[in-house]
Amino acid sequence: MRFLAAVLAILPLCAQSPDQKLAREIFQQLIEINTTDSSGDNTRAAEAMAARFRAAGWAESDIHVLAPVARKGNLVVRLHGTGAARPILFLGHLDVVEARRADWPFDPFVFLQQDGYFYGRGTSDMKGDDATLVAAFLRMKRENFQPARDLILALTADEEGGPANGVDWLVKQHRDLINAQFCINTDAGGGHIKNGKPIFMAMQAAEKVFLSFKLEVTNNGGHSSLPTKDNAIYHLADGLSRLAKFDFPVHLFDVTRAAFERGANIYGGELGADLQTMVRNPNDAAAIARLSAIPLYNAQLRTTCVATMLSGGHAENALPQLASAVVNCRLLPVDKPADIKRALEQVLADPKITVAEMREPVITPYHPIDPAVMAAVTASTNKLWPGLPVVPAMGTGASDGIFLIRAGIPTYGVGGIFGDEDDVRAHGRNERILVKSFDDAVDFIYDLITRLSGPQSEPRP
Repeated sequence: MRFLAAVLAILPLCAQSPDQKLAREIFQQLIEINTTDSSGDNTRAAEAMAARFRAAGWAESDIHVLAPVARKGNLVVRLHGTGAARPILFLGHLDVVEARRADWPFDPFVFLQQDGYFYGRGTSDMKGDDATLVAAFLRMKRENFQPARDLILALTADEEGGPANGVDWLVKQHRDLINAQFCINTDAGGGHIKNGKPIFMAMQAAEKVFLSFKLEVTNNGGHSSLPTKDNAIYHLADGLSRLAKFDFPVHLFDVTRAAFERGANIYGGELGADLQTMVRNPNDAAAIARLSAIPLYNAQLRTTCVATMLSGGHAENALPQLASAVVNCRLLPVDKPADIKRALEQVLADPKITVAEMREPVITPYHPIDPAVMAAVTASTNKLWPGLPVVPAMGTGASDGIFLIRAGIPTYGVGGIFGDEDDVRAHGRNERILVKSFDDAVDFIYDLITRLSGPQSEPRP
């Protein structure tokens, strides 16, 4: 009897709804299609999902598999609404980063469930989120759900790198298929777990701007047996040493200020106190010093620039004629590239070091958080996790949202899968997510999509 009671106690935790079961099947199918840039086929994954929509009764005119080049297919699917409001775009990417079999204890392209986790390349970044989106659209069709606006699903290629970024290409070549009032990008945001418990849902409302600079020092060089102090490598090294000691000024704006304010109540302790201090007094030196020592919060406080590549010289027995370095910057969305370049030149403090932008930065116009979208995300979060706070977030990396924002489509990062803050495996070995987190995300994404589909949730223009 005691054993039976234990089994019965566990069963509710293991039970799946039909929608969760379907989502798991989709998830497995996506994981087991290799979509890396080197040897994978994004088009195959897009066609596999298109087949599911055809089988569910979608008209061919509402299913588009579009590929600018071979193996780089993108899927766009539309669920028609009444037209009472402008469409919403829901975005995910199908490609994944490379994963060598030799680096993993099992095949990264075989879906594995073990010890309460799903393993495989792309489980967390981001085929789990793709599966929740596909499952939600299929469920709406099955239930004859009639949204007040068209709902568009786009699953794209080359977000992780490659020659044919799907969102950029769709914006330029097929804008009519994805044009929307706003976008929910499931490749950002998402729930945070700490010490085994959900602590908050993050909604990405801004992201940093990627900008790299090439630093170069040239010299006439000469024979290494006759050295001089005017050495290209020394000039560059001294400048980089000054850069290593430099911090850009703290610059909070509405997203990071709100994140710190809400985070203070979530974390508590010294970290919570420092976050609260920054909200009240962003010039507090002691709080700045402690937070700056934590890479995550240092990146939230300010623009960052760091040396990532270095080269110099041409022969063992010759003075260097050229020394160069790459400095990668991640700009706050409220900072300007020209100001950052000027600051770098001042910090390097050497006219012999030239500083040049390696490519044009993808500038994303920043707009304050729309309260209607925040309200919908909060309502869906609290339906599944009562009382859990929703925290605005700034992404320190990059996502495909930048192409949409530049095209005038406001984009918000909202993923339903919760991940452990202390066990981030995206892009790494043994990538995984919790089974329970995935199942919960299936329900969350469906609730959010249907909640946003009415005109009452439409953001301000």
